[in-house]
Amino acid sequence: MANNNAEYFELPDLITLEEFGGDFTAYLEAVYEIFKADYVKTQPVFRGQRLALKKHPEFQGKEATFWHMTTTGDTEEDRLPDLRRMERIRWSSKMINGSQHPYLKVWRNKRKGNQESILIWHDDEKFLVVLRDRGDYILPWTTYVVDYPNQERKLMKEYKEYIAAI
Repeated sequence: MANNNAEYFELPDLITLEEFGGDFTAYLEAVYEIFKADYVKTQPVFRGQRLALKKHPEFQGKEATFWHMTTTGDTEEDRLPDLRRMERIRWSSKMINGSQHPYLKVWRNKRKGNQESILIWHDDEKFLVVLRDRGDYILPWTTYVVDYPNQERKLMKEYKEYIAAI
């Protein structure tokens, strides 16, 4: 993950299932402990504003925010573990706390029912952090690796249009 660019935003190492001998239960608990350390014990701050968590619906004693950051699927009941998201659990809070770093691209958009989101993009890793702006507070919403070039092009077009408009 190292990059020679002086402006590069360095990310923490991945946490992999292999480190736990393929024991998914132990891995899930380790990922959750990292999440708790980064989001419950010490909350990230986005440009001076602390973040809250979406706690409900809680599942297996873990907050909804945790599941949105580590699983994939369209409905709460059908979400499946996403190892790529889980491996990168340390990345999101670092990107939120470091959102003013010149390497990261940050912009706002409106999606799904006109809800305002804040997006934080790491170009080399094709990694996106999505926050929801609720006015009085901000929720970490989800994170994911952008796999498809057309999805990346759409995001970068949106980013350029946002920057041009401010």
